[in-house]
Parts: sequence; C-alpha cells; structure tokens
Amino acid sequence: MKVHLVDGTYELFRSHFGQPERLAPDGMHVSAVRGLIMTLISLLNQPEVTHIAVAFDSSIKSFRNELLPTYKDGSDTPLELKMQFPLAERVVNALGIVSWPMHDYEADDALATAALLYSKQDTVQQVIICSPDKDLCQMVAGDQIVCLDRKNNLILNELGVLEKFGILPISIPDYLGLVGDTADNIPGIPKWGAKSSSTLLNRYIHIEGIPNTYELWDVSVRGAAALSLSLEDSREEACLYREIATVRTDLEITETLKELEWLGASKNLFPSLCRELGLGNLSNRPQKWQ
Repeated sequence: MKVHLVDGTYELFRSHFGQPERLAPDGMHVSAVRGLIMTLISLLNQPEVTHIAVAFDSSIKSFRNELLPTYKDGSDTPLELKMQFPLAERVVNALGIVSWPMHDYEADDALATAALLYSKQDTVQQVIICSPDKDLCQMVAGDQIVCLDRKNNLILNELGVLEKFGILPISIPDYLGLVGDTADNIPGIPKWGAKSSSTLLNRYIHIEGIPNTYELWDVSVRGAAALSLSLEDSREEACLYREIATVRTDLEITETLKELEWLGASKNLFPSLCRELGLGNLSNRPQKWQ
C-alpha cells in the first residue's frame, strides 16, 4: 500500500492566494477551504489513494520561535486566511480523513514523524509526502519516502533531490542553514549561495565536515577564501539555522495504518458542512461514503 501525507497548511495558502474570493452565507471567507476540499477530493478519487492523513499548523508560532525570534510568526498571514484553519480541520474530519493539528510544533514535524513511522511498516510500499516544501526533502529515502508537488505533478525521490539541489536528502538542513530560507525567515550565512553550498555539502555532507580553511577544501568553488572567512565568522549561526530547518521525527503519532485507511466521507457531516459554507455544489463530489 501507499500512504499519502498531506501538508494542509500549504494547501490552504495555495488555495487562498490562488482562488477567487468566496464568502459563506454568514460572510466568512471560505476560498481557502473550498480549494482544500477540491484538492483533497481530487486526491481521494484516485484509486491508489487508500491511506491518508493531513497535518495543519493550528498555531503559527512553534518552538522554533524560541530559538530564533525572527523565525516566521504568521504576522504576514491575512486574517481572513487564519480564520479558515478551524474550518479546514472540520472539513478534513467530515471527509473521514485523519488530521493532525499542530500547536507547539509545525505541520512539517507531524508529516516527517509520520513518514518515518509508516515507512517502517512491512505492508507499506511507499510514503508520499504531498508538499513542495524543500524542508521535507530531508525525509526522502530512496523510492520509499518521496515528496510530491501536486501543483506541478512532480515527484522527488532521492535521485530527484540530488538532481535538484546537488546534495543528498541528509544534507538539506545544512543547505538551508547556509543558504537560508526566505519563506521561513531563516537568514543564512553571508556570501553562501545555492551553488557554493551544494558543492561543499555534496563533498562534506554536513557543516561541521567543511574544513575551517578553504586551503583544505578539495573541491573548487568561486570566491573560496571569502566563503571560508564568512563561514568561520558564522559557524554558530549556521548550526542554529540548521537546527531550525531540521524537522522533528519524534512526535507522538498514535494512529495505526488501519486508522489511516480512507473509508469514505461522512454522509451526514460533509454535505451539511458544505451547505453551511455555501459550497453545496461540492457536497456530492466524494466517490465513497460512510
């Protein structure tokens, strides 16, 4: 079997900014929820999708904000989108899907923990993390754990990560520690870009493996002397940024594979919720009911 793990937060953001404005009868914004319903039903209607769960960032801040106060805090998230997160959890439950709302941690941490957990099950052929988030590429393992960018219909296995970033999945946190990540407000190290970071990490795997002077490097990069000086001035920061970019895999995920099996949408809850949200035209979209 295959297990599909969906980044619900990403889907909400994508739908909110990609869908026309939509209001429920009570005036609530529901464009993001509408998009979430459509993308989940599209996924569920595929025959190979039998076991599924969705993770959400129920609170924007996490333990990472304590490590780096400037880490993403949700201040740039529109209020009308924030208000749809509780609705999104109701939608997922009405569809009969297991959901993991995160508070002290992030959706990525739940997805990473679950991917590792279920990939170890003998009956699981593949775990598919449905997210384009490069952070989650660190969880890719051969063809057993892969990332799926559904928007662009792109699957990244271990070879795909190597081709895209020039490094193995294990080095992704180090890469983000050096390059930074504007989406998460991780600044990275001055002068270190994608090319120099991938070249050095492809050779030395981790930040601490990079020799402390460029004269000991046995790979060639442009501006090696300046890069080396910058790293030695900022190794502590680079390791902090790596820690922040490292997804947690030790959360408490208690659901069994059997509980992840999708048996159908709720005949009562889902149509009723669709009507409440003014989305009655979506109420009969699921192909299986319970």
